[in-house]
Amino acid sequence: MYLNCHTWFSLKYGVLSPQQLIDEAKKNGIQKLALTDIHNTSAYIEVARLISEQSVPLEIITGIEFRRDNKTAYIMIARSMKGFELINRHLSRLNSLKEEPELRAPQLEDSFVIYPWSQNTPSSLSENEYIGIKPQQAHLLYRVKNKQLIDKGVILQPVTFSSKIGYNTHRLLRAIHHNTLLSKLTPELQASPDEQMIPESELLKYYWQYPKIIANTEQILENCSMDIELGTNKNKKQLNNKASDHNELRTKSLEGFRRRYEHYNSYAMERLLKELDVIEKHGFESYFLITLDIIEFARHKNFAHVGRGSGANSMVAYCLGITEVDPIELDLYFERFLNPYRSSPPDFDIDFSWQDRDEVTKYIFERHGSEHTALLATYVTFQGRSIIRELGKVFGLPKEEIDKIVREPDRYANSDEISGLIFRYGKRLQDMPRNLSIHAGGVLITEKPIYTYTATDLPPKGFPITHFDMFSAEDIGIHKYDILSQRGLGHIKDSVGLVRKNKGVSVDITRTDKFKKDEKIRALLREGRTMGAFYVESPAMRMLLGKLKCEDYITLVAASSIIRPGVARSGMMREYIYRHHNPDDYQYLHPKMEELMKETYGVMVYQEDVIKVAHHFAGLDLAEADILRRGMSGKYRSRKEFERVEEKFFINCKQKGYPEAIYKEVWRQIESFSGYSFSKAHSASYAVESYQSLYLKAHYPIEFMVGVINNFGGFYKTEFYFHEAKRYGAIIQAPCVNTSEYLTSINGKEIHVGFIHLKSLETKLAHRIVSEREKNGKYTGLQDFIERTIPGPEQVYLLIRIGAFRFTGEEKRALLWQARLYYGKKEKSKTKLPGGDMFHSKMKTYSLPDLDHIPFEDAFDEFELLGFPLCDPFLLLPENSLLPLAAKDMPRYLKKSFSITGYLVTIKNTRTKDRKSMFFGTFIDKNGDFFDTTHFPNTANKYPFRGAGFYNIEGKVVEDFEYPMIEITKMEKVPMVDRDKLRQQTLSINGVN
Repeated sequence: MYLNCHTWFSLKYGVLSPQQLIDEAKKNGIQKLALTDIHNTSAYIEVARLISEQSVPLEIITGIEFRRDNKTAYIMIARSMKGFELINRHLSRLNSLKEEPELRAPQLEDSFVIYPWSQNTPSSLSENEYIGIKPQQAHLLYRVKNKQLIDKGVILQPVTFSSKIGYNTHRLLRAIHHNTLLSKLTPELQASPDEQMIPESELLKYYWQYPKIIANTEQILENCSMDIELGTNKNKKQLNNKASDHNELRTKSLEGFRRRYEHYNSYAMERLLKELDVIEKHGFESYFLITLDIIEFARHKNFAHVGRGSGANSMVAYCLGITEVDPIELDLYFERFLNPYRSSPPDFDIDFSWQDRDEVTKYIFERHGSEHTALLATYVTFQGRSIIRELGKVFGLPKEEIDKIVREPDRYANSDEISGLIFRYGKRLQDMPRNLSIHAGGVLITEKPIYTYTATDLPPKGFPITHFDMFSAEDIGIHKYDILSQRGLGHIKDSVGLVRKNKGVSVDITRTDKFKKDEKIRALLREGRTMGAFYVESPAMRMLLGKLKCEDYITLVAASSIIRPGVARSGMMREYIYRHHNPDDYQYLHPKMEELMKETYGVMVYQEDVIKVAHHFAGLDLAEADILRRGMSGKYRSRKEFERVEEKFFINCKQKGYPEAIYKEVWRQIESFSGYSFSKAHSASYAVESYQSLYLKAHYPIEFMVGVINNFGGFYKTEFYFHEAKRYGAIIQAPCVNTSEYLTSINGKEIHVGFIHLKSLETKLAHRIVSEREKNGKYTGLQDFIERTIPGPEQVYLLIRIGAFRFTGEEKRALLWQARLYYGKKEKSKTKLPGGDMFHSKMKTYSLPDLDHIPFEDAFDEFELLGFPLCDPFLLLPENSLLPLAAKDMPRYLKKSFSITGYLVTIKNTRTKDRKSMFFGTFIDKNGDFFDTTHFPNTANKYPFRGAGFYNIEGKVVEDFEYPMIEITKMEKVPMVDRDKLRQQTLSINGVN
């Protein structure tokens, strides 16, 4: 009897999770209901999955509640999957047009329509249209003479929450949605307090006089049936036809094999044929061919790309050129990629440059059609501090009080009634979906139209997105293609172009086999000089490479994985480093562990290790081992299934006669992966890209750093990439209207800072400066520039201050005088067309007083306008404040006190096991060398970081695997020289009072 049930996917309206809705149905003895979220179709898959897993005697039918002006216009319920598709198309059309529904529903086959009884209820109804009578309205029917109302009436008891607390939570969500105080939330903007589920017997009491209404409601429920098939493959099954796809995949794989493996390898051929057989058995040919088609489009467009994901475990993928990782070389585990028990296709992540990804996505939509293609959604959920801020606002707290609660939640949790309510209801909002968003890269390509399974939204990016997330997509059997973007590929591509332009050299960036043997790259890795290089530039990674003395591909692949939190926190990262340097000074947990993981010294490092150990050590079958792997990687939702496999792991180990201490330690290591495990194929793919970056840095460091700067995606602030370029001999030039481009450019060893880095420069003017110069030649002076580009006065002033007119040979202050005098004249301030006057009047010159130039004036302007100075920042320290020691002195002070002045680069926040805050700092010293610091909780609280700038640091030098760091005992910020004091000193020296 329930035709209008909401879950929390009725965003900022419903409060029941799918599980809670099922629990309500069980509690009230409901065996069939209509799931009709407001403008959303996401919940039905998860509800169906939970019903199946828990064997709940509950059937669901699906539909959508359409609203206009915050009121229900009508509810559409699907009689079948065909009806559901048509309803989804209707909502998708409205979403794409950004329109609200009309008050009258469209006529769609295989669907029912219910209009709530109100003054807007249509006077005449079609056969499939009904009027919803709410329980509190039933007693009014005796006064109504309209026979149609009874004949076409149905029970309409919306379900939105399950208790008074749920109702209060709903009201808070509505206040958040409408950005209003809870006290000002009007009844029209919220549900009625009685929108709860009650037993059918109680519900029917309201309608005992109207059997026709009861019969109509039963008829709708009986005539609707949804065939929701979970788990069956719904991806596009054929690129052409099955036989053609099979032949094409086999032919192209064998061609690639001959190209990849010049010397015939019988083992490799045997493995390739085995993979092809498994792929054919599962019917995944089209998945590979569609991915290959995307790669071939990228090659045709000369787009940089990297194929990774578990598909990189596959020889087929390597032979097709989808990935550049050789699974034979790395002994990648085929069963991690695909095994006979796996029903889902392998996971291909294809990374493109952030500049190219949208064009690739557009191609996929055009190639496969918008009927069958959509981007995958994800849900932004209510979390932590944002909940406190939202609830604080609707309760009417001032911002200052909300900030206090956010900063010190433990202190204010129950300090008064309002804060108590914030934390009480905050727990109910935690993890609740807040709004629909776009998955980082998931693209779905389905055999049937996408509307068979979901309605779509159309975000500003212009590509439609589903209403369900990756978990529900997998549950129903639609598996994504990950089309991702990253800045690393962008800086590689741009760097190659800069090398060609600046040095006339064409770099073949695909020669990673050559790069792995390059001595210059080996030195960068060994010494941790990897700033700018993809995936290996963070302070933690530089430190790890230094500790490992990493020189080779295999070690770099391992490093990419052991730095992940799971391995690091379990203590196995440190153990790996120790065993790497002391290969004869440790014992394997068990001979089987030596056999399985000799390459990683018996330490579980990769997801593949979990599968190997679960299968070969604990005797789980490959399907069970994959369940374990998925659970540890945070991608599996069935805790019940996971717990069953976990239990079997211990039973099997005990039956095999392993000592309890051994198999418990093996499980501890597996468990440490939880949520953080990393595929070896992923690591290997990342390492290939790291080698490409490192080759460019080793041989063309200045061009490489400009490529990194222009892609704005590195670990560090832009300032430090300019700093790194200077260390390799670059000369950094401030923006100049006659030499700079919009992006940073290079000429020989000179790097010209791009206009994009000027904080307040208008983008249109920046582009106009370049285009006008290219069209009509260089600017001859300030007046010529103004008359040709027509900038506002403030724009000219900041260009003067950054030194963009230094080619004139005039001082900044003289130029500022000229500009102010020019703009001060009314006739010169009138709007002009670009191109200037037909007759140029020469700017008058005036006799100006001597203008004193204070030391470091340019650096202060650069700080203000760029955010960093282009000179050595240490020149801006006051006299006698620079401590004498440098980073290179640290090895001589091992376990001794050490004092140094550092310029802050970055900070990493973390917590100790007892949840206390601590930090790791990275600084540069007076010579431009990096050094790292550790700030344990006691000193972190006593000597906190106080923003960017200089710090005098005292501490003890410690060493971990020959990598020195400073354990902080004291730290204080050092102010830079004062600009006003310098000006006064300069004026005083020159005799000006």
